Amino acid sequence: MSLSDKIMTDMKNHDKTTLDTVRMIKSALMNEKIKLGHDLNADEELTVLNREKKQREESIEEFAKAKRDDLVEETKKELAVVEKYLPKQMSKDELESAVKETIDEVGAKGKSDFGKVMKALMPKIKGRADGKAASQAVRDQLN
Repeated sequence: MSLSDKIMTDMKNHDKTTLDTVRMIKSALMNEKIKLGHDLNADEELTVLNREKKQREESIEEFAKAKRDDLVEETKKELAVVEKYLPKQMSKDELESAVKETIDEVGAKGKSDFGKVMKALMPKIKGRADGKAASQAVRDQLN
């Protein structure tokens, strides 16, 4: 089932938070389609979903700083809906294994090869691991 089909099925859900979040995702996908001028492929859809996920994670941080627990809870529910459409996230061990494999592939020797490793690693883990976690794993292994 394609992402669009899943979204259309979930739009029949009567839970307000889920319905609102699915509408926002659909809108973001449509805006990206218009911006690019063609139907989105799976990678482009994944990019939009990751952007939506990141926005909600940042909102949760900001709401927590402002002590707005009501908004934190609502945004966490939205985040759960967005994550439902994303691929299963890599475990820490899987990420470290992918980093080690990539370091070996590019022949990285030290910190100066950080950019080269990240450039090769990110396409492999796109959508399945957080960029911050990946960069930290690369730094740890290059030391």
